[in-house]
Amino acid sequence: MALWTAAEAVAATGGRSTADWQAEGVSIDTRSLQKGDLFVALTAARDGHDFVAQALQAGAAAALVSRIPEGVPADAPLLIVDDVLQGLERLGIAARARTRARVVGVTGSVGKTSTKEMLRAILGGQGGVHAAESSYNNHWGVPLTLARMPADADYAVIEIGMNHPGEIAPLSRMARPHAVMITTVAPAHLEAFDSVEGIAHEKAAIMEGLEPGGTAVLNADIATTPILTAKARAMGARIVLFGTAETADYRLTEARLSDQATVVQALCDGQPTLFKVRTPGRHFALNGLGALAVAQALGADLTIAACDIGNWLPPDGRGARERIVLDVVDETSFHLIDDAFNANPASMAASLDVLIAAQPTDGVGRVGQGRRIAILGDMLELGPTEASLHAAIAGHPGLDGLATIHCVGPRMQALHEALPRSQRGLWVAEAKDLLPQIRRLVDAGDIVLVKGSKGSKLSLVVDALKKMGQGPAPKEGTE
Repeated sequence: MALWTAAEAVAATGGRSTADWQAEGVSIDTRSLQKGDLFVALTAARDGHDFVAQALQAGAAAALVSRIPEGVPADAPLLIVDDVLQGLERLGIAARARTRARVVGVTGSVGKTSTKEMLRAILGGQGGVHAAESSYNNHWGVPLTLARMPADADYAVIEIGMNHPGEIAPLSRMARPHAVMITTVAPAHLEAFDSVEGIAHEKAAIMEGLEPGGTAVLNADIATTPILTAKARAMGARIVLFGTAETADYRLTEARLSDQATVVQALCDGQPTLFKVRTPGRHFALNGLGALAVAQALGADLTIAACDIGNWLPPDGRGARERIVLDVVDETSFHLIDDAFNANPASMAASLDVLIAAQPTDGVGRVGQGRRIAILGDMLELGPTEASLHAAIAGHPGLDGLATIHCVGPRMQALHEALPRSQRGLWVAEAKDLLPQIRRLVDAGDIVLVKGSKGSKLSLVVDALKKMGQGPAPKEGTE
């Protein structure tokens, strides 16, 4: 069954089609386009109209455009609209209107993507799930995710993000969720907001799109919880709190971290519940608890959901743990925690807690004692207090359990200067400057955390560490 026919797309967008066609998917990138996709010629860093001919040649069913691109014949299969982004939005709205899916919208300063993927794993055992790819959570990512949604999906998980005030509400109104979850509110994007309270009000705007009688699943453990609950009451939402607070409806009572998993005990609406997350991290345990609350709000079975959350693993760049084999004969190795996709003070603290709890291996490397090592990159978009926020990492509880902390980026210089000399590793202005030093910084038995905002390009460091390996090794939890 086609995802979109020409007639359906014309009705949705109000555009004009030059031919009859059927599309099996929707794409905005010729590099990932599949045969039969509708190619959407968005204008961002480059004008998508420049790639329409290439998309059609690669097998696109049609292209959504605002003009006939140069070099494309007039009889080519085109859906012509006044504005391509508005056309995509209208496709998304139409897809949402025709689906039977129970929809959840997920936002928060930390953990949006991981929680979205947890929900994919949880709900996937109880029906067909449609969820956003990667971090498609902005002004084009949300309508693209909706436009790709099959009409017969049972559940849909829509990630909604923001960088500036006023972004979340219109995306939520487009998604019309039956439930929303706010993972947490923390200092992030402070360049665009006056305070954390301002961020909380923007996150709370996700409730403006809630369907009547919808549920708001909110973090009970943060200072801005009253802002979130006040918004929920104003919108007439059913409120469900998750966290460690006594007021939480879904209350975490214990989280036991091992090298490969977190075992969680909780009370879910008074019902004792045990579940396992296949990676260490108290923050993963809390978001998993919130995800279970969402699943129940959508009508899913809690017992099955608690089992199926064990199918989730963090993706690369978001806390995935990997064993890097240095010598296949001696089987010596170190462990890499790849969290190089995003960073703000809250997520930095959570990742450091995972490293502090991890157990290195003694007696296998040239150093002799296994070490906990952190390679930390700039946290971006923190505004005028960024220097103090970076320096404050030096006071993180348990940080003295780390052997060495290497710092990458101009903002991280503040942390480098705040660290005691015994822990102070290298400071470099850019990630590429650390690459020549990589081999001497790590030894067998070590556990290495790489954490920073995507713009700090610590993925280069992750790649270099992985290339030290002499053979493939499965990610932890998959052996």
